[in-house]
Formats: sequence, structure tokens, C-alpha cells
Amino acid sequence: MRLLYHLPLSPYCRKIRLLLAEKRLSFELRMEKVWERRLDYLDLNPAGTVPCLIEDNALTIPGSAVISEYLDEAYPDTPMLGNTLAERVEVRRLTAWFDEKFAAEVTNNLMGEKYLKRVAGRGHPDATALRQGYTQLREHLFYLGWLVEARPYLCGNTVTVADLAAAAHLSVLDFLGDVDWSISPHTHDWYARMKSRPSFRPLLADRVPGIVPPAHYTNLDF
Repeated sequence: MRLLYHLPLSPYCRKIRLLLAEKRLSFELRMEKVWERRLDYLDLNPAGTVPCLIEDNALTIPGSAVISEYLDEAYPDTPMLGNTLAERVEVRRLTAWFDEKFAAEVTNNLMGEKYLKRVAGRGHPDATALRQGYTQLREHLFYLGWLVEARPYLCGNTVTVADLAAAAHLSVLDFLGDVDWSISPHTHDWYARMKSRPSFRPLLADRVPGIVPPAHYTNLDF
């Protein structure tokens, strides 16, 4: 069985879970507490990060960007990186936007401070980081809403890895109750479409000790 090492509130792991489900590839989840720096896991992935995918043939693919490229090459029947060169550029651009820029400005300042810091035993959230995260989140929601105002998904009429990356980050923040969906109705409608996809159901079932998600988290008509 294909194996994915993950953390339930890692947006990078959630992106790969969504991608595997969209491609209808079965897999088993195994939680990896990366802060423990297990030697057996470091032998698999010296970077010590998640996600890390182990194929049925024991091929090890670390990192969400590498896994995304691998899956689209190895299982091309459901392309998720775009069809034309221009589409593939835009998909990669927006995927990087969320996995790099959004992560640095928003996810790390909110989920990193409120959850990862606690479970790793690194103290209390930094109030300045939280304020910066909420301020930047508002701007990103406006930008995302502008992207989907005239089209159903970020790069056009079909779901791509860019949508999965954006939805993965927002799903983590929504689990923490940090997203004000009234800021951008277009973003809300796009996320509702993403949330209603079958691939999203396992994410909505995730639970983490010590955190109770808001009531609307699992509601498809939120």
C-alpha cells in the first residue's frame, strides 16, 4: 500500500492528500511528529519534513512540490498541473504563491504560532506574528477572490494543484477558526466548491487533540 507520512494540520500534507484523492490513488496515512527527529524517518527523508510519499515499489518521494510533479508524471490520466505550457506556468505560479508567499505571511504566523509552537513545546504564540498573519490573510482573501470572480477555479474551468494548495492552507486556518469568509464572497464561493469535492471529505473528518474546529468547518453549506 502506498504510504504518506503526514501531519494532520500541515497544508503541504493536505495538498498531497487532496491530489492523491483527485487522482483516485489509494494510500495509507502515517502521522510523523517531525519535531522528534526520528532516526528511522531521517533515513527516509534526511530533511526531516512532511509530506513524504513511499510508493508500492519503495520509491521515496519527499516534499509536496516534488510529490506533485511526480504524481502528474507517473499518473497522467488526471492531469492536475495544466495542459498547455501557459496553463502549467500559471498553475506553478499560483501553487508557489500559496506554498511560499501565503505560507510565510499567513500560515506560519497563525497555524505555526497557535498549533505547531504548542505541540513542539516552544512556548506561547507571539502576538505580533498573529496580528501580521490576520492582516495579511485579509489581503490574500481579496486576491483569491479577484482570481475566481470570473472563473470557477484559480486557473480556469478545471481544478488544478493550485486550487488544492490554496484550499489546503485555508482549510487549516478554517480548522482554527481564523478565516472571516465574509471578507470576500467570491473566495467563499470558490472554497465552498472545493469543500464539496469528494477528495475533501477526509480533511473535514480530521481532528486534533486540544482543538475544537468551529461548527461551520464540516458544513458544506456554510
